[in-house]
Amino acid sequence: MDHTTSVDRGDARDLRQDVLYRKISGRLLPLLLICYVFAALDRVNIGFAKLQMSEDIGISEAVYGLGAGIFFLGYVLFEVPSNLILARIGTRKTIVRIMLLWGLTSTAMVFVHDTTSFLILRFVLGVFEAGFAPGVILYLSFWYPPSRLAAPTALFMLAGPISSMVGGPVSAWIMTGMDGAWGLAGWHWMFILEGLPTVLLALVVWRVLADSPAQAPWLGAEEKAVVARDIAAGHNPHGKQQFRQVLRDPRVYGLSLSYFFLIGGMYAMIFWLPTILSDSGVESTMAIGLYSALPYAVSIIVMIVLSRRSDRLGERRLHSGIPAVIAAVAMTVAAFTTEHLAVALTAIAVSTACSWGSYAVFWSMPSAYLSGTAAAGGIALINSIGLLGGFISPTLLGYLKEATGSSLAGLLVLVGMLLAAGIGIAANRLPARNP
Repeated sequence: MDHTTSVDRGDARDLRQDVLYRKISGRLLPLLLICYVFAALDRVNIGFAKLQMSEDIGISEAVYGLGAGIFFLGYVLFEVPSNLILARIGTRKTIVRIMLLWGLTSTAMVFVHDTTSFLILRFVLGVFEAGFAPGVILYLSFWYPPSRLAAPTALFMLAGPISSMVGGPVSAWIMTGMDGAWGLAGWHWMFILEGLPTVLLALVVWRVLADSPAQAPWLGAEEKAVVARDIAAGHNPHGKQQFRQVLRDPRVYGLSLSYFFLIGGMYAMIFWLPTILSDSGVESTMAIGLYSALPYAVSIIVMIVLSRRSDRLGERRLHSGIPAVIAAVAMTVAAFTTEHLAVALTAIAVSTACSWGSYAVFWSMPSAYLSGTAAAGGIALINSIGLLGGFISPTLLGYLKEATGSSLAGLLVLVGMLLAAGIGIAANRLPARNP
């Protein structure tokens, strides 16, 4: 009888915790998701702008690839300092600063008139956006214990495929429907209408976001205590506490290298998908926008299913590593079928969905392993090294396409990157979390 009562009490406690964390998710995730949608949109809409910009301002395939990737170079240089500052001044101030500056810079892309201005603004956009995504990943670890972290992280990461799924048709519509309005080209209007909302969202963040559960007026004292207790109970005694420990930890560099390959495969496809579709015979800008939305619609489903399954089973490595390998196999099919649109697009959809699914689960691994200043700096370090892949792969793809006149060589590079990512993630055995 006592045993039954104990079980009932445990079930009741779990139910109350589920309600509490749903409440937290309802308060935090919609706003963070919307913010990240615009962040992701402002970094990748260049893929659609290229369809008009290339001719208007005279940039080559190689210069476009460099411009797409140089964003990440600026991001990498300033990301670790941004996250370390966040740990000192709080999330709200950091995110508002980032959003105001990146929104204004993205809008300023309307002033691009040559290769130099194109490259400078893309670099500056990366500098100003540095720290946003890893800052939010760190922020979520203040609110959720490691055992519950994959699902909310994945929901936040849904912004990537959502921005590409919605952004494709919307960007195409703006570029075609407003081309010539008020003497501006369609790509000018795209940057204006997709950049300025970020500035307004920054003001909403300033009024709504709380830096931590302890400062949230919408949580009761008992709820705050439960969150604090759960996060303390999920502490990993084998994990790292100080940033200097992170700098000497080979496991962190292993994660960083795997993330480098994963991001390289993902972002090259994001930046070049409109061009690949155009090369496959799709001539209408609007049709390219609609076709490009399909892989990201599938990605949303895969991310949700994988992250929830990963949380339920408490397993991260294989839930992230295996999808990356599947993404590599699907990309191989796409590389050799670009002349057959239906087959290539299906393969690209599978590859994109699996790579995004891998990406979503991946971030629950360092978040559970690191804490204290190690989490602030370590998450940013992993992201910084990883995002170098976002600089190198689009640039390399541009040079290969210009040199060979085909997308095949570049797509095979993506295959190798995704395969390396999957193997590296699956092989990285972090110490187990304290039960």
